Amino acid sequence: MAIVRYVLVKLRPGVDIDAFERFEREVDYIKAAQNPSIISYRTHRITDLDMGIEGGPWDFMERIEVTSQVEYEKQAATGSKEFLDLLYTKYLDRSKTVSIWSERIEP
Repeated sequence: MAIVRYVLVKLRPGVDIDAFERFEREVDYIKAAQNPSIISYRTHRITDLDMGIEGGPWDFMERIEVTSQVEYEKQAATGSKEFLDLLYTKYLDRSKTVSIWSERIEP
């Protein structure tokens, strides 16, 4: 069973979108690949949002497939905490972050 976390994020005011995307490619993707609980990690720029979805607006959506929610959260609380603090201090508005955990329904 695939366990996937979707995270909707908004850039902090004044953050250059190209600088954030460069950070994602050069730093965040590499850091995610070092986390043994992450199977797959990709960030997507949101280009359009249907009416009726509240809480935004958001700029990006992360898709994080993990081996276990428990293991992922354990790693985030220990090994990734400093990195996540940097991410929110420099690039992202923590007050706009929304997280959704899911389990894929197999055919």
